[in-house]
Amino acid sequence: MSTALITHPDCLNHITPPGHPEQVARIDAVLNELEEFDLVRVGAPLVAEDDLLRVHPKSHVDAIREAIPESGLVSLDADTHVTPGSLAAAFRAAGAVVKGVDMVMAGEVANAFAAVRPPGHHAERETAMGFCLFGSVAVAAKHALDHHGLKRVAIIDFDVHHGNGTQDLVEDDPRILFCSTHQSPLYPGTGAADETGAHDNVVNVPLPNGTGSVPFRAAIEEHVLPRIEAFAPELLLISAGFDAHARDPLAGMRLWEEDFAWVTHRICDIADACAGGKVVSALEGGYDLFALGRSARAHVKTLMERGE
Repeated sequence: MSTALITHPDCLNHITPPGHPEQVARIDAVLNELEEFDLVRVGAPLVAEDDLLRVHPKSHVDAIREAIPESGLVSLDADTHVTPGSLAAAFRAAGAVVKGVDMVMAGEVANAFAAVRPPGHHAERETAMGFCLFGSVAVAAKHALDHHGLKRVAIIDFDVHHGNGTQDLVEDDPRILFCSTHQSPLYPGTGAADETGAHDNVVNVPLPNGTGSVPFRAAIEEHVLPRIEAFAPELLLISAGFDAHARDPLAGMRLWEEDFAWVTHRICDIADACAGGKVVSALEGGYDLFALGRSARAHVKTLMERGE
């Protein structure tokens, strides 16, 4: 078996203002680090609108489409901007994660990584925010359940920011377990431990500023992994944000590449036990370009090792 790398040049056409941390160079930083790897390289398709509508109302999809300018830049909020290429980029980003699910479910690859932007885990049901337009991982989770007939899917989000959008999109669905580790207090100000979802299907593990490798790994072992094991998912999806890295400028956690490799191994352990090794990962945050590239390399290298 093997690992798929799913991306598309359209993800480079979502242009943010000068100095914005969610920049085109992020994809280059990741792909440059993965260039030498023997991966199954796949172009990300445009997401089917029916898949988007599993989590977002048509009014939201239409609002994003209508906001796209013919030229220049439109700001949806202080952090989230769109340019002429943004809609195709966001459709490719969601389509990449769905494609990863389809490939893994078909047995074409053991696991997959979607190197895409814009990220998705802050996009709520009717609100684009935090650099995100659509909830790509939530879209893929619903696709796995409704299209492939799965009964249980787990999402693990280790981005330094709470995945408020993903939580909003899945917390009412008992078929999905959402687990998030994140720095708190920090943007977007959600993700308290007592936010547990309508079906006790949300696990939030807020961590203080300065959290390093030892307490992070302990939090994963004590709070996240037991809940996933008990849920016994048939597929695991990862919101792979690398902004908990010690070099990242937007937060204050103190993780290193080795920590991202470690948590990937532990997720794969559960996938092997419950889901036949089925894992699909999607890029979320990570804003120091060197740290982002090296962390993504460690993450994907681990996926490759586990997919052999």
